[in-house]
Amino acid sequence: MRLHRSLAVSLLGLALLANAQSKPDRTLEVKLNYTGAGKVDQNHKIFVFLFDTPDFMQGNAMPIANQAATAKDQTLTFSGLSAATVYAVAAFDPKGGYDGMSGPPPAGSSLGMYSKEPGTPGAVNLEAGKTAHVDLAFDDTAKMQ
Repeated sequence: MRLHRSLAVSLLGLALLANAQSKPDRTLEVKLNYTGAGKVDQNHKIFVFLFDTPDFMQGNAMPIANQAATAKDQTLTFSGLSAATVYAVAAFDPKGGYDGMSGPPPAGSSLGMYSKEPGTPGAVNLEAGKTAHVDLAFDDTAKMQ
């Protein structure tokens, strides 16, 4: 019985180790540059959401990661990402109170998106063991309806 337990514990440990080693460790740094009129602080945050598909444009995708910034020009670091390609979107909460997890940003939130051409989500390719960097600039032009 003792041998079976030891064997089971050893196999479980090996399985966890193999899983940890096979998980790609991709990192993305998102440098924000919000030039809108809103005051960004602890109560009025900029939320950055990462998606693994551009289908978020049609409302057909959930974020795979999110973080909040408390400054207009803050850099957020997303580590431990498993997706090889991501899309970054930012939303500034001008009224305060949004938590980034209770549904989409509230109406009136300023929106920004990393893109290489206007209106089209820009794919960010991530490599295992490396850190990708993007600049996400936005203002108050686009608003959540």
